[in-house]
Amino acid sequence: MADTTQRFFVLLTGKILALADAADRVVTLNRIFAMPFFQSKPASAAPTIFVVDDEVLLLELAETILSPLGCKVVTFTDPELALKAFPAAAPAVVLTDYAMGRMSGMDLIRECRRLNPKQKTVLISGTVDGEVFADAPVKPDFFIAKPYDVNKLVEMVRKMIKA
Repeated sequence: MADTTQRFFVLLTGKILALADAADRVVTLNRIFAMPFFQSKPASAAPTIFVVDDEVLLLELAETILSPLGCKVVTFTDPELALKAFPAAAPAVVLTDYAMGRMSGMDLIRECRRLNPKQKTVLISGTVDGEVFADAPVKPDFFIAKPYDVNKLVEMVRKMIKA
């Protein structure tokens, strides 16, 4: 039996207009953004979140769902560019895809932790599972499989920012 709680995204003209679950029930973004964890903070106090993925649509999705948290969301299609920007930006959280070409998400996490040993990180992947980092000396704080539940991702990031 299929899991009807798994979410997928309805994308039109490059913008997310609605979310639907596997049973085709539509949940509008207005209802999701009205949830308590989507309350904005003043821009001056906004923590920075890095989102790194080689798929532009997924970066747009992440920016759309994380910006209402009151965060400054900075997106990168190239993990090497994210790493160059890392020291100056000092992001509160780094969310990264696993498979991105020359530098993997695990490589990015390792390098971010070398620069900031307490860096909070999330590895996101649709191609591997949590076993990919089982023997790694540096592990992400969390692993999320694609496609991910938007509400769970938002709640996880919110908790990581507050911690």
